[in-house]
Amino acid sequence: MNAQSQPRNTPALRRRHPFGMLLRREYWEHRGGFLWAPVIAGGISLLLTIVFSIIAVVVARRAAAEGELQIDGMVVNGLDLALLTSRMSASDLQQLADAIDLSLVMSSSWPFIVMAFVVFFYCLGALYDDRKDRSLLFWKSLPVSDRDTVLSKVASALLVAPLLATAAALVTMFAHLVVVSVLVMSHGGSAWQLLWASGTPFRLTLFFIAAIPVYAAWALPTVGWLLMCSAWARSKPFLWALLIPVLLGVCVSAFSVMEYFGQTTGWFWQNVVARMLLSVVPAGWMDAINLGALAESSEGMRHLTSLPTLYSTFASPKMWIGMLAGAAMIAISVRLRRWREEG
Repeated sequence: MNAQSQPRNTPALRRRHPFGMLLRREYWEHRGGFLWAPVIAGGISLLLTIVFSIIAVVVARRAAAEGELQIDGMVVNGLDLALLTSRMSASDLQQLADAIDLSLVMSSSWPFIVMAFVVFFYCLGALYDDRKDRSLLFWKSLPVSDRDTVLSKVASALLVAPLLATAAALVTMFAHLVVVSVLVMSHGGSAWQLLWASGTPFRLTLFFIAAIPVYAAWALPTVGWLLMCSAWARSKPFLWALLIPVLLGVCVSAFSVMEYFGQTTGWFWQNVVARMLLSVVPAGWMDAINLGALAESSEGMRHLTSLPTLYSTFASPKMWIGMLAGAAMIAISVRLRRWREEG
């Protein structure tokens, strides 16, 4: 067959960016932690919601049958939610709304709690495991820079894991709402009025999504520290990552070092040790908001989960100092990965 008879419209192979391929590699190698762990945690939370809802209904029915269920001094003989809510005062309805908000946050928090453990131990092994199993030489033989490799692990910890955990949390939250809605309607109440009309589920959905960049910025010190230990330690990176900050805190406490700077020892533990080890914990950024304004607010949970309160964390020096420290440790991790070749 000559060259003229060959097809001319042969589709060209699509070129994939190396960084995107690195992200795919991290996801497929750690899909169990990134995806299935939050999903399973959400499923457990939903199961507990069903169990405790059934228990609450049984207890409420028994209290109503025995005449122990009262509203404003009036005994309620039946579990009629429409009647109960109609006799509630404005303050009672506000407390009920706050309780519903809290239940939604609590039910959806399980995937985020699991995510914190996943991110912590993922970062500890991200650069150490490549050296331990000798796959480092294989990855270095590919046309992929150490910078892109380390940054793909940073993006996986700070973006991919929170995105998947947020998706699992939102599914859990709306499933929780469906379960509670069924219980409310089965007892004569209006699920729309009690649960949906306030807009709380949709407001929390926006809040969870908007919190991802805040979490990524706040968690940078811990991610940077763990990656640096993972790139440097020849063995047992967990012990090095834990012992160095803790022993440093013990020494500062023993010799009262912070008194020379006009600070207490507790300041060092909170702003140095805790930031190095615990910044991946969800809602840790609350340490950077004005809690005094929150205490003065009458809206409680709604004020805490508002977008202005959330993004006010970027006005705190704690946020920016932590981001700079985390970025510096990530840069050191890139250099260490170039030098730390074993075997």
